[in-house]
Amino acid sequence: MSDAATSASSQVAKPVRFPATDGYSLGGFLWSGNGCADTPRPVVIITSATSVRCRYYGRFAAYLHAHGYDVLTYDYRGIGESRPARMRGFNADWADWGEKDFEGALRFAADRFGDRPTHIVAHSIGGFALGLAPSARRIRRVVSVGAQYAYWRDYALRERLLMLWKWHIVMPILTRIFGYFPAKRLGWMEDTPAGIATDWSRMGARFEETIRPGRMINGRTEATLLRERFLQVTAAILAVSLSDDPHGTVGAVNRLLAYFTSANRLHLHVRPKDIGHDSIGHFAFFHDRFRDTLWPLALYWLRHGKVPDGLSKSLIDLNRR
Repeated sequence: MSDAATSASSQVAKPVRFPATDGYSLGGFLWSGNGCADTPRPVVIITSATSVRCRYYGRFAAYLHAHGYDVLTYDYRGIGESRPARMRGFNADWADWGEKDFEGALRFAADRFGDRPTHIVAHSIGGFALGLAPSARRIRRVVSVGAQYAYWRDYALRERLLMLWKWHIVMPILTRIFGYFPAKRLGWMEDTPAGIATDWSRMGARFEETIRPGRMINGRTEATLLRERFLQVTAAILAVSLSDDPHGTVGAVNRLLAYFTSANRLHLHVRPKDIGHDSIGHFAFFHDRFRDTLWPLALYWLRHGKVPDGLSKSLIDLNRR
């Protein structure tokens, strides 16, 4: 796609606001229109990594829009366009991001676009959040990138000690001092609500043993109800892991995929050298230097529900296990 096409597509992005399921106002951007009126465009919702602003995904959203999709990006509560006036003491956890915020995005898309096919591009914790949404059964296809929920034993061995120091020692200490995690001052990511930082820093092998432990709803643990929501997801999922991603390792990605037992799950492991690059890491998939390599892969899956033939040797089919 030419730079001119990208620029034209970017110009149609408009700020939007819509409510989460509890009424909290969420902000984001919508790329919509310019398609044939007789052929309704499918919808893609991009759901972000932890404390990464939705603006980061703007060029990728514009690329998808230029190739025939209406695209919604949004910020979870506490982040970017959805940041409150005061962070200290602001209450939000990872479950809120999934069952309230992502669910709100799904409902907004349904209200705006009706029964058009709805697909998801999920980065990092976004791949976890989608499993918590009560209406996730509406989702047709998913591309996830480095999707996991930050269990420390899944971190890449070469960087595990540094990551333990940052995310499981420094983060909870500063969160207790400030009432939120002041990550922006450290240049690590966006400032982050205390509940999110707490979920991350104490996460165990089974997320339901960490998030909202002990809470009961109608005689059942809330954790059990959250886990069961993953069974509603019947989408075709392509989970992409990158060999130099210290967060989204093969083990971490497969740990999350194990919850989606009703879905058609394929795991594609990509090495940077396979596409002529030295590095990709946890974030760069969405950088436009991969417009001609990784982005067409995501587009192909969204269009066809399969990967190009040349990549089939790198697939791990979790449905046969």
